[in-house]
Amino acid sequence: MKRNFPALGSTTFDVTIVGGGITGSCVARDAARRGLSVALIEKRDFSCGTSSGSSKLVHGGLRYLKSLEFGLIRESLRERRVWEKIAPHMVYPLLFMLPVHSQRESWIVGAGLTLYDLLSYDRNRLDDPDQHMRAHWAISKAAALEMEPALEGEDISGALLYYDCQMHSPERLGLECLIDAVAHGAVIANYAEAVSFEKGADGVGGIRVRDALGGEEVTVKSRVVVNAAGPWADRMLEMIEGGEASHKLIRSKGIHIVTDARTKGHALTISHKGGHFFVLPWREHTIFGTTDSVFNDKPDSLHVTREDIDGFIAFMNEGLPGLKLSHDDVRYAYAGLRPLVDDGSKNSYNASRKAEIVDHGSEGGPGNLLSAIGGKWTTSRDIGEKCVDLIARKLGATAKRCDTGEAPLPGATGRFKTFVADASARHKDKSASVVANLARNYGARADDVLALTRDNPQMLRSISQRLPDIAAQVAFAVRSEMAMTLDDVLFRRTGLGTLGKLEANAVADAAALMAAELKWSDAERQRQVESIAWRYTALAQA
Repeated sequence: MKRNFPALGSTTFDVTIVGGGITGSCVARDAARRGLSVALIEKRDFSCGTSSGSSKLVHGGLRYLKSLEFGLIRESLRERRVWEKIAPHMVYPLLFMLPVHSQRESWIVGAGLTLYDLLSYDRNRLDDPDQHMRAHWAISKAAALEMEPALEGEDISGALLYYDCQMHSPERLGLECLIDAVAHGAVIANYAEAVSFEKGADGVGGIRVRDALGGEEVTVKSRVVVNAAGPWADRMLEMIEGGEASHKLIRSKGIHIVTDARTKGHALTISHKGGHFFVLPWREHTIFGTTDSVFNDKPDSLHVTREDIDGFIAFMNEGLPGLKLSHDDVRYAYAGLRPLVDDGSKNSYNASRKAEIVDHGSEGGPGNLLSAIGGKWTTSRDIGEKCVDLIARKLGATAKRCDTGEAPLPGATGRFKTFVADASARHKDKSASVVANLARNYGARADDVLALTRDNPQMLRSISQRLPDIAAQVAFAVRSEMAMTLDDVLFRRTGLGTLGKLEANAVADAAALMAAELKWSDAERQRQVESIAWRYTALAQA
C-alpha cells in the first residue's frame, strides 16, 4: 500500500470517496472488489476520527430495544457475525454481565435479552466453535460477586450474562478494508484534503485536492462522488452546495478512559441515571466508555479535557461505587464524535443510529453525488454494499455481485487459536508474547512483518519495555501501510501509544526508525516527537 498522490489526478475514476473512516473504507473495498475504478482521499490519516474513537465493540445495540428499532438490531447482529467471519483475528466474542436489582428487573431485562437472542438466531453459523455465543442466562448475586468483585457492596439481586463482540483494533480493521481495496486496484491517499469542488454537467465535475504533506494540488475527476466524511459530512455538503447543508448532523461527543485491568476478564454493562456505561477488558487493561453529549464546536477541535475525565469518573463512581476510580488511575483517554442523522431530537443519547444514504440527484441536487451519513461501526460493511449498489445503478454498470460479506480480509486467519499455535510452532525462536501480538494485529500477514527481521535481527527488539510491539512493526507500517507520521504509527498502525504514555526512549526509538525510512531531518524527527504530546495533555492537567 504505497502512497502515490499524483496518481489521483491521472485518470477519471468511476467513483471518488471523500473520507477514509470505516464507512469510506467499506465503500472503497466493495466498489473495488466489484470491478469499479476507485479513488479515496482522507484529509488526515485513515480511521483517525470517529472510527478510532469508539468503544471497540461490534454489537447489536441492546439498548435500541427500548426504542423498538428491531430492524437496526437485526441488521447489526447479522453484521456482527459477518465481521467475525471475515476478520477472526480482529473480532471475537466478549462476555457481558448486566447486574439486576430485583426479580422484576431480572424478568424485564431477561425478556429483552430473549428477544436479542432471537434476533441473533444465526450467530453460531461460523466454523470456529470459539466464536460461538450461547444465549443469555441468569446467575445469583453470590455468583456475580465471585465473577466480578467490583460489584461488591452493590444492592443487586443477581446478574444476567450475554455475549457481544469486541474489536482488537478498529483502526487496523479499517486499514485492512483499504488494503483489500488497493489490492483490487483502488488509488488511495491519506493527508489529502478536498479544498474545493468544481461543477460539472451532472453535478460535481472534479475535486481539487491538496497534499497536506507536500503542498501539491491535483484535480480528481470521477463519474460519481461519495461523501463519507463522518462528522464532517454536512460541512462537506456546504462546500459542494455553496450554502447551508441540505442534510444536517447531530454530533455526539463520547470519551473513553483506559486504566489498568479492573475486572476479571468480563465486561460490565451498568445502567445509571437514564444512561449507561461499559467496563470493558481490552489488551490486559480496561476501557470505560462512554459519554454522550451534543457537540456544537468544529469537529477538528475535538479533544479530551480534565473536566471530561473527572466528570465521567464521578458519574461511574456513582453508578458503580466499588470501582473507586480516581484521576490517577487513568492511563489514557480518547474522544470520538458520533455523526447522527439530525431527526429533530436535541438528545444525542436517544437519537437513532440508523444510517442514511442520500442520493442528492433525487432531491434536485448534484446528480452524481451520494452522502453516507450516520450509522454504526458494526453496520459499515452493509452501508458500503448498499452504497455501491446505488453507484452501479448511477453508472449504468453491470458490477460484480457483492462478496464483502464472505470474502476474508487480508489478515483473516481461520480458526484463530489454531493459527496462533501454528505461528508459535513456526517461530519457536521468538517470544510467545511477540508472536501472539503480531497474530492479533496482522493475522495472516504476521509473517510479512517478521520477514523484516531476517536480515536485520535488530528489528526484533521491543520498542517499549512494557509492551510486545517490535521495531519491525514501525518499519512495516511505513513501507506497507502508508504510515506518514509518528502519530499514525503509535496510535493506529500499532497500539503503542494507546495504553498510557510511552517512555521517552520508546518514542525516540520509533521516531528514529521512521526518520530512517522517510528521510526525516533531525528537526522533523523532533517535531514529530513533539506532535504527540497533546494526546496526554488532559492526564497532566491539574
